[in-house]
Amino acid sequence: MKLRRSEATAIGVGAAACVACCAGPIIGVLAALGLGTAAAVALFGTIGLAIGVIAFSVVVVGRSRPASSSAMPEPVAAERSESSAQRS
Repeated sequence: MKLRRSEATAIGVGAAACVACCAGPIIGVLAALGLGTAAAVALFGTIGLAIGVIAFSVVVVGRSRPASSSAMPEPVAAERSESSAQRS
């Protein structure tokens, strides 16, 4: 099938009109996708940073506290009760 020059011109003009008409919405959709991606990256980055700061502070505070006092118990004076005095 051989195209005549007038038919080829009509196809070219139609393609140019399609590009002129549809380019704006296509670029708009691509821009919206890009902005959505940028917002998601920022959101997840912020959440990750917050979790990291919390974990870091828990580790640093946990290491800087002195050992618990239960590691070395204080001596307690023992008293003999009447029942134990009778046994000996």
